[in-house]
Amino acid sequence: MTIYLGNLPPDATEETVRGLFAAYGPVQQVTLITDPGTGEPRGFGFVVMPDEAAGSAIEALDGAEFGGSMLRVNEARDRGAKPPRRAW
Repeated sequence: MTIYLGNLPPDATEETVRGLFAAYGPVQQVTLITDPGTGEPRGFGFVVMPDEAAGSAIEALDGAEFGGSMLRVNEARDRGAKPPRRAW
């Protein structure tokens, strides 16, 4: 299952996020999103875990404090394809 992780503190790293979620089961992948222009963190990311472990992590960590921020943790939803850009 892919988990959405929002409201991350600016100093969060893949390693610290992996450590946070590892308490609930094996972490297969951690992806933190950065701004393509500046490389600065955008404050959200995704964690991939087995379904059972992911459910436990979501329940335990949604609203939990991490690095001074209250985390937003839920199952990631597919936003679908983006509409085509307009060519002016």
